[in-house]
Amino acid sequence: MTETAAANTGRSGGAAQHGEPVLGFTEVNKSFGAVRAVADLSLALYPGETVALLGPNGAGKSTALDLLLGLKKPDSGTVRVFGTTPGQAISAGRVGAMLQSGGLMEEVTVRELVGLACDLHPRAYPVDQVLAASDITAIEDRKVNKLSGGQEQRVRFALATAGANDLIVLDEPTTGMDVSARQAFWATMRGQVERGRTVLFATHYLEEADAIADRVLVMHHGRLIADGTAAEIKARAGARRITFDLDGAVDEAALRALPHLVGLDLTGPTVRIRSDDADATMHAVYGLGLYPRNLEVAGLGLEQAFLAITDAATAGEAEIR
Repeated sequence: MTETAAANTGRSGGAAQHGEPVLGFTEVNKSFGAVRAVADLSLALYPGETVALLGPNGAGKSTALDLLLGLKKPDSGTVRVFGTTPGQAISAGRVGAMLQSGGLMEEVTVRELVGLACDLHPRAYPVDQVLAASDITAIEDRKVNKLSGGQEQRVRFALATAGANDLIVLDEPTTGMDVSARQAFWATMRGQVERGRTVLFATHYLEEADAIADRVLVMHHGRLIADGTAAEIKARAGARRITFDLDGAVDEAALRALPHLVGLDLTGPTVRIRSDDADATMHAVYGLGLYPRNLEVAGLGLEQAFLAITDAATAGEAEIR
């Protein structure tokens, strides 16, 4: 089975699949005029998974989340959440969402807003419990329109977890949070997963995806192009990172002609190379009469692997055209 075929089965490279899928997309398409935002998307999420959704701007992540939450309807294909429509699952209190779009009610206190969310949730937690879990008890009497960006994010999280949701959907959840707040946030999310809940989060912080997710989905131009653990995504990139310093003038043209070069970045005397055969590339470097200092050869991090995979997808699309 090819990587693409494996991705389209909705297989999980992370947590074991137990029971029926929490979420299923089957050949889902969504277009806005001539722009195909989601193309033939098929995947499944399972109980107890923490899944990161990655992709460059315009990849289709937000549209996919809107389809999952019933905010938009697919042009074709089906979206099922706990075996029902998204609207039915949300009405039953099984889905909580923290989105970037949409504002918060103003001129109410944090406690009043969270209390309203608890009152409306079919399986609500006590208000004090939600405030404490979201680390906003200290600001419960503050008006919502007087909050900082990080505080607003924690309030959005409180609204998303006001009840016993089985699926929690987070769109850029830690934007605006400092390091300690981000660590506390993900500690709370780990507690949710340990209770068998599924967490799906879209993020531009690839280090978070690497550290937190047991499964990573990569979208590009509306398509799912990778699905697996962070380690599998890195391995799929099929390249290694080479870093070294050079004394004197750097001949960029000679470096770009090196064999097996996937990418090259020059910053002053520092040379950063992505290569799909590090041994052959370095043999050629020495063949140029160069003497690298501070040489490091390592596997790609998730960020570099993400760039390599999306660059390859873009190149493939260009060849088809």
